[in-house]
Amino acid sequence: MKRRRLLALPSLLATPAISPALAQPPWPDRPIRFVVPFPPGGATDIWSRLIAEAMGASLGQPIVIENRSGAGGMVGTEAVAKGPADGNTLLFTISPFIQSPVVFRRWPYQPLEDFAPVGKLGTTPLPFCIRPEIPATTPAEFSAWARGKDLSFGSYATGSSGHAFAQLYSDTDRLGMTHVGYRGEAPMLTDILGGRIACGFHSMTAAGDFIRSGRLRPLAVLGRRRVPSLPELPTFLELGYPAAFGMSGFIGLFAPARVPAPVQARLAETFAEAMRREAVVRRLLEIDTLPGWLGPVEFRAEIAAQLAEWTDWRPR
Repeated sequence: MKRRRLLALPSLLATPAISPALAQPPWPDRPIRFVVPFPPGGATDIWSRLIAEAMGASLGQPIVIENRSGAGGMVGTEAVAKGPADGNTLLFTISPFIQSPVVFRRWPYQPLEDFAPVGKLGTTPLPFCIRPEIPATTPAEFSAWARGKDLSFGSYATGSSGHAFAQLYSDTDRLGMTHVGYRGEAPMLTDILGGRIACGFHSMTAAGDFIRSGRLRPLAVLGRRRVPSLPELPTFLELGYPAAFGMSGFIGLFAPARVPAPVQARLAETFAEAMRREAVVRRLLEIDTLPGWLGPVEFRAEIAAQLAEWTDWRPR
């Protein structure tokens, strides 16, 4: 009897151990965080909550929004890059993801090395807006009125599209305006409505109601497409401004690069499913956001191209 037990011992010792990966509980097993690197109330915050609700329902776990603003979005973005790579902490952000590091001349994270793109939601039109008491209805009229005055323009983040293109507009029309950077779009809106700054680029998602009510006056829009709800508003390209005014940014979701591939794939699949929902698309169009889903591979290629363009076009 003892001999049989001893003979069986080698075969028991040879039994392979359970793989640690197989022993882990299925993902997700707890709530997920979307870190939004801008304050509450802005467009990025609004988009993140819409997608978090749709994805959370499919994943079977709530997705909570954590707003971590500062340094043109770099504070929250760096925190995700250096945080746990378990798929439970993700980054929901916009174009300053690649713009702010170039403008600040420092790289606390590498966009293409430290992050895995999950998917692109789309883009949003950025109209150039002024206070309605200013006597101008076109960029040419505004420039004629503004030239020689001591004026300031605002941006929702230093290094953002709003900063770069307002500076480019000021330089192109020789206005000499001063930049005032904000930690998000909501405080910038407060100051332009209060008369503390003269103008700036705003997203339709955050500023649309103020534009429609007449509290902000749009003069022209960036990109190559007009705003769906403002078809009479021309693009800067149509008015003869340089080709750089035709660039459009992105809205997207990212995971730390070290997140396991199966989790990345599940995230991308769930995000794509959310973007196919009629209710999600309808809500995006209602707030003048242009849906344009891209999967991880295509989104990475677009980011690489925009990063190269931005490096060439950055404010000097």
